[in-house]
Amino acid sequence: MSEWETIPELVRSAAERYADTQAVADGRTRISYAELGARVERAAAACLASGVRAGDRVAVWAPNSAEWIVAALGAVSAGAVLVPLNTRFKGAEAADVLRRSRARLLFVTGTFLGTSYVAALRRAAGTGPATDRPLPALPDLEQVVVFATDAPPAFRTWKDFLTAGESVPASEVGTRSRHLTGTAPSDITYTSGTTGRPKGVVTTHGQTLRAYDIWADLAGLRRGDRYLIVNPFFHTFGYKAGVIACLTRGATMIPQPVSGAETVLANIATERITVLPGPPALHQQLLDHPARHAHDLSTLRLVVTGASVVPLSLVERLRTELGVATVLTAYGLSEASGLVTMCRRGDDPSVIASTSGRAIPGTEVRVADTDGAPLPPGAPGEVLVRGFTVMRGYDDDPRATAEAISPDGWLRTGDVGVLDPSGNLRITDRLKDMFIVGGFNAYPAEIERLLLTHPDVTEAAVIGVPDPRLGEVAKAYVVPRPGSPLTPDTLITWSRHEMANYKAPRSVEFLPTLPRNASGKILKGELRARG
Repeated sequence: MSEWETIPELVRSAAERYADTQAVADGRTRISYAELGARVERAAAACLASGVRAGDRVAVWAPNSAEWIVAALGAVSAGAVLVPLNTRFKGAEAADVLRRSRARLLFVTGTFLGTSYVAALRRAAGTGPATDRPLPALPDLEQVVVFATDAPPAFRTWKDFLTAGESVPASEVGTRSRHLTGTAPSDITYTSGTTGRPKGVVTTHGQTLRAYDIWADLAGLRRGDRYLIVNPFFHTFGYKAGVIACLTRGATMIPQPVSGAETVLANIATERITVLPGPPALHQQLLDHPARHAHDLSTLRLVVTGASVVPLSLVERLRTELGVATVLTAYGLSEASGLVTMCRRGDDPSVIASTSGRAIPGTEVRVADTDGAPLPPGAPGEVLVRGFTVMRGYDDDPRATAEAISPDGWLRTGDVGVLDPSGNLRITDRLKDMFIVGGFNAYPAEIERLLLTHPDVTEAAVIGVPDPRLGEVAKAYVVPRPGSPLTPDTLITWSRHEMANYKAPRSVEFLPTLPRNASGKILKGELRARG
């Protein structure tokens, strides 16, 4: 168990324990932990002044920034349940989540990447019966606060919102947060929607703190680390393995709103970054970037990446070319607090590259057949998880919750995996992505892993496409190394020598980049639409 029961307890503890340590470095904004604690208290007071009650849902629709951190932690400290919104959402998608979550307060960015989020919301939810609500089609949403210096009528600016809280005594904020317990919901994270309509995953304060205290311990995060958070805050990896983990250890958060390799390189050099979690594709782009040698990357010491395919060569290059002392892989999903397994420092590079590590303390991992019966090491099946990280359920969806969690507490992840004799988990695919070639089960992630061993392949995604004789066969979408002489035909020939015939792609299409969502997941649906 962690030493904090609730997130506001963690914020206050960090403000005292790491008072003079820099907490956030966001452009010209530099905030110590003592100042962060004061800003969070002020935001919590403003939430109380705005009528936020314990258990109310408060949403944030904005890119990574200091304001996001303060607003989110302030809302949670006021007893609210945080609802992070995906920055890739269009107005109608954001409005749908706001409606379903019954959010009463929304924090929103002004303009990001040339898009006015406020205008998008007003187009999607600005019509309806006459009301004093800022967005009439969202009757539960009472207030919208804009991270900007001006706001439309019925909306409020961040500055005006904070000013309204000055009349609320600090004792009232403390009373509200002290009434929270570890079993109270802390956030509702909506799934990426890759398998249908996003569902709201309910997680508690206690689950979050215990999981990311463990994450920080296994990763070796420490006071004074400078952590570049490129994973979006709306995703568990960005908010919890980022903000929450940093609070537990006194590390400095450097939020990056856009995950571009050039910006990452510049930030590593100028901010003296020591910790850089992110998807394998980002680290590959850094290593292959033509301007890499123009930046001083010598401060990097810790890299943590996700459960997608991680070539052994990537692990070795991070260690040898960049001098990264610790490279770790992990696996998680929103329904299990974002953390299920993790490699340990000292694991062999081949274990780190080929698996996502072992179950974290307090959890069990099982690979099962279609009936839920456990399978032996080496046999592929659905990954099941049981333990403290498993969600409390999907918000207002008992049927989906019952389908996902068995009566004895096992969460069906929908992922296909294999356990080795030491308990290390290798994710091979999503159940829905598997296809059958002439009677053989083909797992795209396994084929992608093999393709990535080719020296001229930097990224690969495989789907099943119809075949009149075999039912389905593999098609590969590949990002070749810049300047490579590789052709689709030569890669197909190579594949037939390197993998079983039923696995080898029958067709290959080169792309400059693979389509991904903001969480870094490859959008297989877009690739299937291409054919």
